[in-house]
Amino acid sequence: MADFKLDPSRTALVNVDMQNAFVEGTPLSAPDGPALIPVVNRLAKACRDAGMMVIHTLHVTRRDGSNHGTMGELIEPVRAGYINEGTETAKLHPGVEVGKDDILLYKPRYGSFTGTDLDQVLRSNGVDTIIVTGICTNICCETTAREAGMKDYHVFFPSDGTETFPAGGLSVEEIKKATLTTLGVAFAKILTVNELIEQIKGTTRKRVAG
Repeated sequence: MADFKLDPSRTALVNVDMQNAFVEGTPLSAPDGPALIPVVNRLAKACRDAGMMVIHTLHVTRRDGSNHGTMGELIEPVRAGYINEGTETAKLHPGVEVGKDDILLYKPRYGSFTGTDLDQVLRSNGVDTIIVTGICTNICCETTAREAGMKDYHVFFPSDGTETFPAGGLSVEEIKKATLTTLGVAFAKILTVNELIEQIKGTTRKRVAG
């Protein structure tokens, strides 16, 4: 497993797609989506308190469907417009706490780096490490982590900081286990949210004391 060090001054939280469509009430929703909200809010607060950048991504497609592409061919709810621009289902879930300096990043594809200026935002602010949370574990979150790894970012992926839905005869826990195993081998450091918060607070305390 990777042994990345977490330096708050060079780290950002990328909270992926905590939108109405993915949290609850649609065919795209994770069964435990609502339960993830307080977990993410707690981690995001720790990040803000340490002076870290917090970014919330929103997976949004054009209202006319012109950029659905193969994603739309594969996923019927995308074709049905659940994440189309301007819809209630595409909006960030109201339970997600957004700080005054948080960044909202709109993305047209699974990965947070594809078709966005995320790389420029991070590098312009001296960030070389990201923490990935949100929905879905094995789709948008995993793709974002893989993209970041391929761009030589250090990635932290909390084992209890994402949610997904069952698919292909596999349970949520089975999907999570497979995703975390692969990411832990080749792309990210896997910790719990509590472990991450302790690292953030511990590093911040050392910095203040020094």
